[in-house]
Amino acid sequence: MKALVIGGGIAGPVTALALQKAGIDSTVFEAYDTTADGVGGVLNVAPNGLAALRIVGVDTDFGEPVRRMVMTDNKGHVLGSVEGEPSRVVWRTELYRRLRELATAQRIKVEHGKRLVDVETREDGVTATFEDGSSESGDVLIGADGIRSTVRTIIDPSAPGPEYVGLLGFGSYAEGSGVQGDPETMYFVFGNSFLGYWSQPDGTVAWFNNLAVPEPMTAAEIAAVPSDTWMARLREAYGDDMPAKQLLAHSDTVVAGIPLEIMPSVPRWHRDRMVLVGDSAHAPSASSGQGASLAAESAVQLARCLRDIPDIPTAFATYEQLRRPRVERIAARAARTNSNKRGIGPITRLLMPLAMKAFGARAFTKDQNYRIDWDAKVS
Repeated sequence: MKALVIGGGIAGPVTALALQKAGIDSTVFEAYDTTADGVGGVLNVAPNGLAALRIVGVDTDFGEPVRRMVMTDNKGHVLGSVEGEPSRVVWRTELYRRLRELATAQRIKVEHGKRLVDVETREDGVTATFEDGSSESGDVLIGADGIRSTVRTIIDPSAPGPEYVGLLGFGSYAEGSGVQGDPETMYFVFGNSFLGYWSQPDGTVAWFNNLAVPEPMTAAEIAAVPSDTWMARLREAYGDDMPAKQLLAHSDTVVAGIPLEIMPSVPRWHRDRMVLVGDSAHAPSASSGQGASLAAESAVQLARCLRDIPDIPTAFATYEQLRRPRVERIAARAARTNSNKRGIGPITRLLMPLAMKAFGARAFTKDQNYRIDWDAKVS
């Protein structure tokens, strides 16, 4: 079997590595002419995602470990906490580099400048046509082309697209702020606006936050606004919230400004010999902390299904059955979390410790304890 993997970001290389482990050849086709070095902000890879990456041979000692997450209000009162096996916080470019190097070492072919424009499916195969006029044929085509997936619209022209959640995400580093935290702990502060932070080994504090902006903006439009302007807006939005006031006062610039988006439920994940994986099928908002992890899981499960089920439509249907309930449950919970990321009121502040104890920690643990048994046969 030969697979055509559309998209060379995170999900695409993981899918190609999983397919190779399953004995399936693949080529990855990336729309952009160059690699994605230096592109993107910080990712959280949860324990379940790290386990999926290890299945395909990725060394997961990247980034920094986070064992504990603490929720506080803007006065420093603890609202709840969860603790468990460590996640890893990593710059997207570092994870991308590791995947690219591993794919190269395993002789997986990656072609750049291949923007998909059309797909022809036949009873015995599939042919992809690219913007440069070239084409490639294989047995299956896998859309790992992200939240604005071309493959998704080819499978289903009426498929929904991403939805803006009314928040822009920013991040940066603060030096000499006086804000301290326990090592391997990430703090989530719910005040006038949401802020997260953690201490770096060099003593600086990395932070990320959300700014409520009703009208959607592209990443390019956000980047066109001077950093000083965004910093002034953030300082105004947070007011006297602590520790946001200290962190913003000791940060010179903002980086990685992005619109926060979420994918609604995608009705069709597959058609004929085409199938979706990663953000093209399911993209929970960043508040889930599970986007990259779920993409890695789906890549592994798809490879298992193609390995064990000879009939391709049945393999695709089984893959969807394995994945859809889990990813949509996590996405729905993340959507509810987004409402709190604009700030919380006094009633929510009182109820959050009870909610965290009763539901939050249990759901968090269940999500992170999920593991795929690669050696088990899919039936």
